[in-house]
Parts: sequence; structure tokens; C-alpha cells
Amino acid sequence: MSEEKLIKKKIFNYIFKFWLIFGLGFLAVIIFFIGIESEWFGPMPTFEELENPKSNLASEIYSVDSVLLGTYHIENRSNVDYRELSPYLINALVATEDERFAEHSGIDGKSLLRVAYGVMTGNAGKGGGSTITQQLAKNLFTMRSLNPSKLQLVLFKFKEWVTAIKLERNYTKQEIISMYLNTVAYGSNSFGIKSASSTFFATTPDSLKLEEAALLVGVVNKPTRFSPIRNPKNSLKRRNLVLSRMQKNGFITQAVYDSISAIPIDMSRFRIFDHTEGQARYFREFLRAQLTEWCKVNLKADGSPYNIYTDGLKIYTTIDSRMQAHAEAAMKEHLALDLQPTFYKHWEGIPQAPFTFEGDSALREVEKLMDLTIRRTERYRKLRNAGVQFDSVKKIFDIPVPMKLFSWEGTIDTVLSPLDSLRYYKFFLHSGLMSMEPHTGQVRAYVGGIDYNTFKYDHVTQGRRQVGSTFKPFLYTLAMQEGEYTPCSMLPNIQPRIELDNGDVWEPANDPDGTEGQEITLKYALAKSNNWISGRLIKRHSPRSVRTIARKMGVTSPISPVYSIALGSADLKLSEMVGAMNTYASKGVYIQPIFVTHIEDKNGNEVARFVPNKSEAMSEETAYLMLELMKGVVDYGTGRRLNWKYGFRHTIAGKTGTSNNQSDGWFMGIVPQLTTGVWTGCDDRSAHFRSLTLGQGANMALPVWALYMQKLYADTTLNFTKGEFEMPFRGMNIEFDCDKFNRNRNNEVEFDEDEEF
Repeated sequence: MSEEKLIKKKIFNYIFKFWLIFGLGFLAVIIFFIGIESEWFGPMPTFEELENPKSNLASEIYSVDSVLLGTYHIENRSNVDYRELSPYLINALVATEDERFAEHSGIDGKSLLRVAYGVMTGNAGKGGGSTITQQLAKNLFTMRSLNPSKLQLVLFKFKEWVTAIKLERNYTKQEIISMYLNTVAYGSNSFGIKSASSTFFATTPDSLKLEEAALLVGVVNKPTRFSPIRNPKNSLKRRNLVLSRMQKNGFITQAVYDSISAIPIDMSRFRIFDHTEGQARYFREFLRAQLTEWCKVNLKADGSPYNIYTDGLKIYTTIDSRMQAHAEAAMKEHLALDLQPTFYKHWEGIPQAPFTFEGDSALREVEKLMDLTIRRTERYRKLRNAGVQFDSVKKIFDIPVPMKLFSWEGTIDTVLSPLDSLRYYKFFLHSGLMSMEPHTGQVRAYVGGIDYNTFKYDHVTQGRRQVGSTFKPFLYTLAMQEGEYTPCSMLPNIQPRIELDNGDVWEPANDPDGTEGQEITLKYALAKSNNWISGRLIKRHSPRSVRTIARKMGVTSPISPVYSIALGSADLKLSEMVGAMNTYASKGVYIQPIFVTHIEDKNGNEVARFVPNKSEAMSEETAYLMLELMKGVVDYGTGRRLNWKYGFRHTIAGKTGTSNNQSDGWFMGIVPQLTTGVWTGCDDRSAHFRSLTLGQGANMALPVWALYMQKLYADTTLNFTKGEFEMPFRGMNIEFDCDKFNRNRNNEVEFDEDEEF
């Protein structure tokens, strides 16, 4: 073989080997990527997962006036759309993390070559090669194991490449930007750009200033190292590095860079979100329980139940944030500035305070009550579970320890024994308020107590307390609906005598008002909360009939069919009482209070809509007669201080209530646009005012209603008017001026106890 042929053969062999190696290598790469796609090297995101990537999204609770009340979350993360992002934020991210973001399809070849060259030359400190899309793939899909080997790290990087390319095929560049900013952590319990904007600067992503956007983009790289709170110097350097890259890439001018980089970091608005703070805490906790039950029976498209902590639901409530704020402020104003100081002064210097035990056994009774209180604490349960006997538990409760105590003036840092702290909290008066629209049933304000962080018990929907005279309207409803009586019908104000089945006699007591033995109108009797007239009415209608009408008006709590319910012996919830009294304002139709209008999923699709249950409880005419009766309470009855003290001169229907020993004070107030109920009292029924003057509902609960309504009328954004209750469509040929019927009031009357009336 000639030398020329030999050379040609060698060249051919070299070329053949080159293409063979290249082909085999290319084939190996293809097989390798097929293997990645086929999950030979571990799981990869499915098409469905790429279309709907999972992340722990907080569910958001909105008021009816579009204010975010709070969230339910594991990670406080909420998504925002691209159009809700500040241009500064977008430009800062692209300039810092992926300057050729608009040009590549998930992988930036130039960056990879730069990184490879840096590794080979020992100069690898000029930035990474991962694109924004690759980082998003890593954030969305867990493809790495703990403590991976170098080989595994290389494999994971290839898997991220494949996933990044898929993401680029499934999403627009704008969607990738927003998804990235929504998924990254910014430190300080902030997940996603919406949470971070609120935490660091008390603003929204679309309102971020240039220096704020640069700081947040810089923080993402290493949230702890570049935290403006923990490491402000590092954070400033990092922010200015982001600004310099924005200038380098033409997003800002040199002059802008020089100006903005000189601005110091301002963290005066920094505040870590605390789910225990904010508006409507009791309501949000009540709603949490309701939604948890809803999630159990409502399934997503994949058949799994909704999760309020991770599914990013948007819950649209009926609460009005303005009315809620006024309700909370009114409660605080009355209790903190007036009622609680009065209560302290009322009990000053009395050993058994604030309990009304009397005699030689008073202190022993207090000790028994405090022993029971100890047994209800979490500290006691832990000690008992550890095998500590009760006598030893009591000794432990007597040892002073550092603690924080609630007070209306602010948190108190002190050293106190747990037992003394329990006694301290027994002095606090509590309250609840619920307010709803008459014709929609939508609850506009819900205040379950005075401080959720300290007192978790909800006095709107959890607590049942003795309702006192606020129960009497149920009894008067029976009298009105039969058509025999009107508000101006007159009855003898004489103590009734009712023989019970067991042979006992029930004779209700009554506070004297100078009309004993005379005839009085039903309107006057209800206004003065007359027990004798209530006794006569229940004798005529029976306790079971009263319970039946209460049931029709939405009361579900147990009611014993005994004659004493005429005076309010039943224990009911505030939410029940507000719903029931609202029946009068809604023209005789009971409307079950509603708290949520609808729920949307994370994509804005409506997944549930709620409407209240309605049922006719009485005629429209009967409801109007009851409003006329209850107007007398405010005009000249137990609620008249609304006029002389608080200056109300318009139409108000109301009813006060005071339980036995003044343990509970109630006021139910109705105006054409709103029905509101207030309860006030101590958590322990044996702690209360010792006088009716201080402990009556008109003094404990009514002022909260008055202050609340004053604030509503003063708020011009709410448009509350002071109108009249609407007359029934068919009209009513009834005299409502009861003064015309009082001419016989000063005449003594004789009345046969067995006479029907």
C-alpha cells in the first residue's frame, strides 16, 4: 500500500472515530435526557404538576369593603399577578439574576460557558449560571436529596435544565417572573413578594420604590446574610450591588444610581406579620372552625379536600372593616375608660372581691372557686400528667414567676404567682357584640371579647349567658300575633299567682314604680320591664308556646318550658339573640346570620357561594307591632339614657336585660338599617356588681351600643341614615300613641286572678 493511501486511511479512521465518538456521545446524551424524562434517575414533575405547581399558599380573608382581615397559613404566602408588580422589581430581578432572561428558553448558554471557564481558570466568583427559570424549577419542585454526592448534584442540575425548558414551554416570560417572585423566601417569616412588601415596607408589590425593590431582590440570594434587620451593612451593600447591575444593564441612569445608592435603608415600617393581631380576631377564629368543616365535605377537582392553610383560597366575608373597627373601639372605650375602673372602685377594700359570697364561709367559697379555676388551666393539666398531686400543684401555683399580664393600659411585665394572676383576671369585665343587616342577614361586626391574645373565649357564638329581660319580646310577640292586643292595650299591674304542677305557687317579684294596682299599657310594661305583666302573659300563653316562638325566631339553645322564662331565666348565645331580634326588623322573616358570601380558589374561580336560610316566623304586622313596643324602651323605659346621655333623638327599638345578681348585662338595639346586640359581664358568674344601678344592662351593655352607633353615624363613608321603620304594605289601623290610654292609670283596679284577659 502506497504511503498516500496509508495517510488517507489514517485520516479516514480519525474521521470515522471522531464521528463515531461524537455520534455515540450524542446518542448517549439523548439517551441520558430520555432517561431523565423517563424518570430513570428519580421522579420528575408531571405535566399536571407543571400546569398547577404546588406551593403553600395562604388563604386570605377579605371584608365586604375589600380589606384583607388576615390569613390562614403555614407559610404566609399569597400570589400576585405580573401586572401587580412594580417595574422596578422586575428590572432589578432581571438585571441581577438573569440579564438575558428575554433571550433564552430556560437555559443561558453564555452563562454556562462563563461559569465553566471560571471553574477551569479558578475564577468562579462572577455569578452563577442558573437562569430565573432554573431557579423557579428548583423552588417549585423538590428534586434534590439531603447531603447529595457530587454526581447527584450534577444529575440534579440536568433535571433542573429539563424542568426549566418545560416551564418555558408552558408559561410566558411574565408568568415565570411572577411565579418566581411568589415562591421565593425573603426571611422574617415572609414568603412571596406580597408578604415581603408588607413585612419590610408596609406596602404592596406594585407600589415599591426603586430602593425598596432593589433591597428585596438582593435579600432573596441569602435572606439571613442580607437581612436589613440582622445585617443592615450587608443588606446595604447588596442593595447597591443590585442597583449597579440595573445601571449596567440600562434600567437606570448613572445619576439615578448615584442618588438612590446614597439613600440609607429605612426599616421604620418593618413589622413581622402576626396572625394574632389585627381586626376581627375572634371572628377569624370562629370562621377558621367553620371553614375547616367546610373543607372536609368540599373536594377539589382531583378529589382531595380543600385545605385553608395551603390552597390559597380567597374567603369573602360579610364583615365591614370600618364597622368592625368602630365596634372594637366602642367596646374598648366603655370598658377601659368607664366600666372597668368603676368595677375596681366598687370592690375596693373587700377581701372576697370580686366575688359576692357573704358570711363566714365567703373566703372558703372563694378558695373553692379558685381551686376549680386552677383545674381548668393548661399548666395544671401538664403537672397532673406528670404525676404531680393537687396539693403540690397548689404550692407550685403559689410560687412567683416572671409573666406578662394584660391590662387596658398595655402589657404589664411583672413577677407574680400563677394563682394571683388567675385572681387578677377574675376582675375583668368582658363583652361581646354582633351586628347584622336586617334584610340580608349579613353580619357586619363581630367582637367576641376584649383581647383575643389573653381571653380566647368567644362571647358571641361560644358563650351562653342568662338573657334576663331581653327574653321578654318573645313573650310579647305571642300577645301581638293573636290580634287581641296592641301596644296600647291595658292590663292591671297586679302580681299574678300561678299554681305549678307540683303544688308550688309562682309569684314573680317586681320593682315598684308607682303604678302598682293600676292599669298600664303593654308598651309601658315592656318599656319598664314589668315582671308582673310578663307573668300574666305567660300564664295565658304557656311556657311551651313561648319556647315555640323562640325556636321560630332562630333560638336553638335549650330552653326549659318553665314559667320563669318569662323573666329571662334561659341561657342563650348572643348570636342567637341578635338573629332573633332581627326578625322584627326583617318584617317577621327569620334570616339566619351569614358570615361569608363566597369563596374563590387560588385562580379566582368561585368554588362556593352562601345564602342565608330564611323562614317566616310571624306576620309583617306582628313584627311592626313589636318594633312599636320596643321603641318605648328607649323613649321612656330602661333604655332612655340613649336619649339624655348619648343624644339619640331618632327612632330606635331596643330592650335591656339584666340577669340574676347582675351577672349579665344585655342590650339589643334595632334601627332600620342594623340590628345589634351587646352582652357584658365577668367570665365567672359569681363576680359582678353588687348593685342594680351599676350592674343593669343599661349601664353595662347599652353604652357599648350607643358608642358604636355614634361612630357609625359619624362615619360619612357608611351612609347610615336615621329613618323610620317601614310600615306594613297593607297599612295598620291601630293607634300607637299610648298616652291617650293612660287616663285610668291613677285609678285602682280590681282584678280576678282567674279571669281570662
